[in-house]
Amino acid sequence: MSVLHDTGLRGFASDNYSGIHPEVLAAIAAANGGHQVAYGEDAYTERLQQVFAQHFGEGVQAFPVFNGTGANVTGLQSMLPRWGAVIAASSAHINVDEGGAPERIGGFKLLTVPTDDGKLTPELVDREAWGWGDEHRAQPLVVSITQSTELGTLYTADEIRALADHAHERGMKLHLDGARISNAAAALDLPLRAFTRDVGVDVLSFGGTKNGAMLGEAIVVLNPEASTGLQYSRKFNMQLSSKMRFVSAQLIALLEGDLWLRNARHANAMAQRLRGSIEQGLAEGSIRGVEFTQPTQSNGVFATLPDGAADALRESFRFYDWDAARNEVRWMCGFDTAEEDVDAFVAELGRLTTL
Repeated sequence: MSVLHDTGLRGFASDNYSGIHPEVLAAIAAANGGHQVAYGEDAYTERLQQVFAQHFGEGVQAFPVFNGTGANVTGLQSMLPRWGAVIAASSAHINVDEGGAPERIGGFKLLTVPTDDGKLTPELVDREAWGWGDEHRAQPLVVSITQSTELGTLYTADEIRALADHAHERGMKLHLDGARISNAAAALDLPLRAFTRDVGVDVLSFGGTKNGAMLGEAIVVLNPEASTGLQYSRKFNMQLSSKMRFVSAQLIALLEGDLWLRNARHANAMAQRLRGSIEQGLAEGSIRGVEFTQPTQSNGVFATLPDGAADALRESFRFYDWDAARNEVRWMCGFDTAEEDVDAFVAELGRLTTL
């Protein structure tokens, strides 16, 4: 097959744009020989359980799935009765970027709360944590947070513990969307379990695709009492892979050593380089009119640009508007973002904003 794309092209639209990390690609090839039992009864999925236990402790159970939406919907569905509802930030991926799948496929109500930084607090949770026993209201039974958040911000371990305690005291459970959980661990410089299982998270989605995998995430049940029926709901939600060994092999390649952490640290470092270079340009006058809208705590940079600058810059580098009405954009870095990519981007940004 001929190569159909420019392999030198780089952008800052999404950490999903990158290819597969070579070590993950090698793991897929290594798992390819001979036959293995389908639907998860293979040696790689068995090994994956041990790998997740090393990171999160004994007794956890991992369910590989195809993608993040499937992980979130299926995981949350396992935590709720039919009349249950999920409290989440209004900016949460489950609310704005999953095409209505949580409510349409998962069958549960989302109760959303506006936040300036993408993070929930116990006080914000209480805006929707009410009405238990009221037959006219969907029952708030799960709180869902994202780490790192859709705005690139981070919860500390203590903040997650406070949310978990608050939820549990009110008979609710805590779910964590970990599409970028590796970036959070790298930024916090903490083991994965230190801001998840150890502080009261019940179920999480573990992201691989944004951190070097081809495809594949996992639903990780940290508290077996908080989730039921995943062995059945994964199938009817179309998330049960017949050749599961190839999903599991990718996650093993990331997690068995430190590849997950190396990739995340690099992506975070490139985001810091991007922000730092722009800040330097603003101070020197070689860049004008850029204002940052969120702290850069993981691998995303959020900023507003002068009128027309975003579209002009997109002629050379692809990225997304975050809030077009206020000229806010999002720039994401990935495991394969290079220093020269960042430097070229900053140079073009400077040229366009100083014309």
